[in-house]
Amino acid sequence: MLTEAKPVCFVLTADMAKARGFYTDTLGLTETGADPYAVSYDLAGTMLRLTKVEGHAPSPHTVLGWQVDDIAGVVDALAAKGVTCAVYEGFGQDARGIWTDPGSGTRIAWFHDPEGNNLSLTQFA
Repeated sequence: MLTEAKPVCFVLTADMAKARGFYTDTLGLTETGADPYAVSYDLAGTMLRLTKVEGHAPSPHTVLGWQVDDIAGVVDALAAKGVTCAVYEGFGQDARGIWTDPGSGTRIAWFHDPEGNNLSLTQFA
């Protein structure tokens, strides 16, 4: 029933102005519209709706991620804009905050938006 339907992603925020600045200016996402409830972005053909929710408390788990070809380059570009990767005790991440899965070689880095939503980058092996 939904196998051919285009997905829509949602990221929640209590502070729309701050979050909008981060997603538009810091991450460089293309804003495609806004309405009284959300700001929309194009994520390589998938819509992201940054949605205002009063009292929103972020999840500690990843809510949105990107598959990238050069994770170190993307992490460095984000760092130049003031974004730091989250470092989790016991994961054995490198100096940039990138974790490499010892089984597959897939590399992952996590970072947070101003709301505290956990975002990720993945470079598959």
